[in-house]
Amino acid sequence: MPELRKDPVVGRWVIISIERGKRPSDFASPSHKRRVSGFCPFCPGNEYTTPAEIMAIRPEGSDDPAKWSLRVVPNKFPALQIDGELEKLGEGIFDKMSGVGAHEVIIESPDHLSSLTNLPRKDVENVLWAYHQRLMDLKNDPRLKYVLIFKNEGEAAGASLEHTHSQLIALPIVPKLVKEELTSSRNYYDMKERCIFCDIINQELQDGKRVVCENENYVAIAPYAPRAPFETWILPKRHESHYKPLENGGFSSLAEVLQRVLKQIDKLLDVPPYNYMIHTSPFNDEENEYYHWHIELMPKLTKIAGFEWGSGFYINPTPPEEAARYMREVEI
Repeated sequence: MPELRKDPVVGRWVIISIERGKRPSDFASPSHKRRVSGFCPFCPGNEYTTPAEIMAIRPEGSDDPAKWSLRVVPNKFPALQIDGELEKLGEGIFDKMSGVGAHEVIIESPDHLSSLTNLPRKDVENVLWAYHQRLMDLKNDPRLKYVLIFKNEGEAAGASLEHTHSQLIALPIVPKLVKEELTSSRNYYDMKERCIFCDIINQELQDGKRVVCENENYVAIAPYAPRAPFETWILPKRHESHYKPLENGGFSSLAEVLQRVLKQIDKLLDVPPYNYMIHTSPFNDEENEYYHWHIELMPKLTKIAGFEWGSGFYINPTPPEEAARYMREVEI
């Protein structure tokens, strides 16, 4: 019989349609396997086609613009512009503000055919460091309140270029979905004096059936009320309210868990398109006891249609307990 499940963080309901239950092989999402097909502005030698780079990782002592392992550049077609004053205006009951912000692209490797799944672990770690460095730099702009870091992998997930990359958009407001998590987490903390994410982590580690993988510092879980099949969250095991490196380990532990989850998904679902995003505390409240930063990763296996748009519900044909079990059984 189908189940209605409530997300404990934001109170969102999902339908776990057990009678529609789907195994990994039942999904027909288009496989995203890279190929060389024409000109790519992100490949070495084509640096002149992108806006001037913001940062790059190059061999020590090298000043060759084509020798790099990671580049960060402004998006050539930005959603928001870094220049200008932040003006807030009203038109009757309607509110608007000038489109001030930043939109950047993190080019994760010079190799057109690579992905976060098969990059050397150190290169994945460098990507995570680049996220952090850009967050710290953009934090200095008083116009900005939040930076959303995200990755669209594959055309079906919204990627316009197949060369491996992720993006960030810095905003003068806190996004609605993040604000919902913040508000609910704060209410939970006010009531229980505990972080709801810490409670979820402790319960999931004790139960084990929705744990995908873990190491000493991070855990990947299939959330109790997932919006999509094989949705996976990655969280630090100890309380951390905003995205930052471990004091002694940097991002190596996170790179290990992230790459393992991506390998599990690729092998299980035949390299599906996916999205992931980092949810972290806003700049004006980075250190707190109630919120817990995390990565939300969703393979693109189902489509959102009229019921979902009209109701706010999601229909998921794969229970998270089964999804986690399938992923645990993958041999990496």
